[in-house]
Amino acid sequence: MNMNVLGRETYAYTGGKPFDAALPCVVFIHGALHDHSVWTLLARHFAHHGRSVLAVDLPGHGRSAGPALDSVEALGDWINALLDVAGVSADGAVSLVGHSMGSLIALEAAARRPARVGRLAMVGTAWPMKVSDALLSTARERPRDAMAMVNAFSHSTTASKPAYPGPGAWLHGGNLALMERMQDGYAASGNLFEHDFLVCDRYQGAPEAAAKVTATPVQCHLILGAKDAMTPPKAAKQLAELLRAQVQTLPAGHSLMTEAPEGILNALKAALG
Repeated sequence: MNMNVLGRETYAYTGGKPFDAALPCVVFIHGALHDHSVWTLLARHFAHHGRSVLAVDLPGHGRSAGPALDSVEALGDWINALLDVAGVSADGAVSLVGHSMGSLIALEAAARRPARVGRLAMVGTAWPMKVSDALLSTARERPRDAMAMVNAFSHSTTASKPAYPGPGAWLHGGNLALMERMQDGYAASGNLFEHDFLVCDRYQGAPEAAAKVTATPVQCHLILGAKDAMTPPKAAKQLAELLRAQVQTLPAGHSLMTEAPEGILNALKAALG
């Protein structure tokens, strides 16, 4: 579905069903150098089981026009503007699901309009989500090398059992190709890889956002990868305490949606009710 959000052409995948603003809505928010496609299995499930779905391409990513926004706070406001344009207005009607960078954006979006949000699910998350100086400098100077590093860190296995996206799928190659496509698509405007990692690294607002979210209260869930080398479960402990969140750990690395597709689907079915 194409929309105009704050003067920008914006795309959101609706899971193969026409978007219906009257239904409870699930918003899926991708992480750094990704787009809506990382959510295909999950988006299709909820769209075909009584929910409306918006799996967004963030500004400057995928099919959404740039420029990319430079802070988690600005992106949280953008998510709420997108929901306004889509006509989602009922209190408690929205479930926000974010992965990695997208999890922080989901938290900020919920904090800005907590009455609108009933459930918050943060996947592969941590706070602070600091990025090492070595990775930031490599992202700045040799982004292809940095993408290869992140791709290796994001996977805990060389291959997964036959499941989504299908037998024979090359998880490492597919994820790297997606990152390269996002980077190349933004090349005329800047280094999207460095940009996204700086957005994560600079975000300091989790305590204030969590206080607003828990005051409503929004039901909060963290879904973590036991073998995650990018955002290890121990790095999410403070966030879980701030949000008084339920925590589930799956046998996967940072790329939970492809390494544990059935596990994360079941976890989200339980988290979103």
